[in-house]
Parts: sequence; structure tokens; C-alpha cells
Amino acid sequence: MNTRARILLAGAVALLLAAVAVGYVTLAADRTAATGRPAGAAPLSLGADGSRLLLVGDRRLSSTALADPNGPRQVGELECVRSYAAGGTVVCAHPDSQWSYRILVLDRDLTERKSIPIPGLPSRARVSPDGRMVAWTTFVGGDSYSGGGFATRTGIYDTATGELTSSLEDFAVTRDGAAYRSADVNYWGVTFGADDNRFYATLSTGGKRYLVEGDLAARTVRTVKENVECPSLSPDGTRLAFKQAVDGDPGKGWRLSVLDLASLQVTATAETASVDDQAAWLDDRTLAYTVRDSGGNPEVRSTAADGSGTPALLVAGAESPAVLHPSGL
Repeated sequence: MNTRARILLAGAVALLLAAVAVGYVTLAADRTAATGRPAGAAPLSLGADGSRLLLVGDRRLSSTALADPNGPRQVGELECVRSYAAGGTVVCAHPDSQWSYRILVLDRDLTERKSIPIPGLPSRARVSPDGRMVAWTTFVGGDSYSGGGFATRTGIYDTATGELTSSLEDFAVTRDGAAYRSADVNYWGVTFGADDNRFYATLSTGGKRYLVEGDLAARTVRTVKENVECPSLSPDGTRLAFKQAVDGDPGKGWRLSVLDLASLQVTATAETASVDDQAAWLDDRTLAYTVRDSGGNPEVRSTAADGSGTPALLVAGAESPAVLHPSGL
């Protein structure tokens, strides 16, 4: 091969390599835009390799090792604004567009089992311990729990029967031992008991917020205690973590606290930052929850349920924590 031919061949090879490189970069960029993670990033693991923490970060479902929560994070393709998981079921509040959302009910492989269009802006999502029941809350008027003038819608879906309760607002209410009806009743923040029938939630009416205990089969709720919002039942079923309005005024923020269900005694946790979240239990002694800075950026912290110790940062830039166990989420 003469010198001219070698030069032409070298030039052609260089152009081919450049085209391949450009194509690879373009493909990687497209993949990042489509999936929300860089090309080559680890796929999302839901506990097969040890206990993990399910999270939402930058609107993507993700997980991290519970033993090293601020370590490497696995980022999935699914876009969610809220999520939770238990008993082999994952719930994701998925945006269809800027103002349209749906609840996706997924299995442990993130395969879709049910899709439910919902009104308004999702704010809470929960799954019962065995994975059967799924609940969610949306704002359908207003956008904050901190003042009046907002309305919520709370729904429940039974994965075993397919029964959908679109709203709790037609449940019969007993307040302070007497039947009660009012057009201003709102519910939010459901948490389920182990039997998939008993649940707890917040009921708002007449400017007051109550913890209610509900019976799904009977379609009833009864008030238990005032100033208890976004309850979260402990794994042993004896306590509720919740946010308590400071001085009874949500405008002053919320203190993360724990209610003993037998005595109705309240214990404030060591977390003094305002916690506008439905906390999750990492175990029977420890809570995980989201705190936001002045710019609205989230981080997941943990603190002891008995009020001892000091709050600790678990994961920066994330929210909606839920523990995933290898034995079944």
C-alpha cells in the first residue's frame, strides 16, 4: 500500500471512530434523558442483596443500602413524586404531565399491577404491611397542610379484591362519641394495621385535626385524639409516629412525635426541625422522615422514637423513605 492510500485509509478510520464516539455520546445522552440515570448506572435493586432504603430522588425511584444509606445509590427508570413499599407491593405516584397524576401499583419486580388516575397533587402514599392495601392522598384544592383553604382526597385500593375506595369522605364519622357530619371533612395520611381492615388517618373539620381509627369493612371512623397528623403505625402495632402542630398551629410548623396507643401519651422526638411528612419506621425503635431546607430541597433523616439521641442524616437529596427487606420488601 502506497503512502497516499495509507493516509486515506487512516483518515477514513478516524472519521469512522469519531462517528462511533458521537453516536455513543448521543445514545448515552438519550438514555440519560429517558431513564434519569447515566448510561451504565446500576439498575434498581429492591432488597435482593440485603436490606435497602427505597427513596425518591429527583423524581426517580431509587434505593440505597440500609447499612450505608448515604453510599452509592441505584436509580431506576420510573418517575415518582411519592412512593412507598411493603409486603412485595410498591406504590408510585406517577406524573403523566405537569398537572396530571396516577397511582401505579407495582410488584417487587416493578411490574405494573394497577394504574389509577387520581385528581390533584399527590402528597402521601402508603402500603399495608403485607402489601395488600394501598392508600394515597392528594391536594385537590390548595397545596399545603399549614393553613386553611385546602382540600384533600384520600383513596384506598385492595389488591386482593380489586375494590377501589376513591374517597373516605362518605365514611360515617363518630366524633367524641357522637355521630358527626360536616361538609368540610377532609382526610389524609392513612396507615394500615396488620389485619388490612383497621387503619389510622387524619381527619380535619371545623378548624381542628384529629387522629381517627377506621374500619374499612364497616366504612366508619372514630376520633381518637386531637392534633395528630400523618400517622405511621409502628411494626409492633403499639405506637404511631406523627407530626404534631406546634402550639396546635400548623402555621408554626410540626414536631415529629410518637403516640402510645394504649395510654395516648405523646413523646416528642429529638428532631426540632419542622417535619411536614409521614414518617417511616426503620425498625421498632427508629424513624426515618423528610426535612426540607429553605430552598425546598429534601433530605432523609433518622431519629429515635423514644425521644433520645440526636437526629442523623441518612440520605441527602431524597424523600419518601421506606425499608426494603430481602424476605419480601
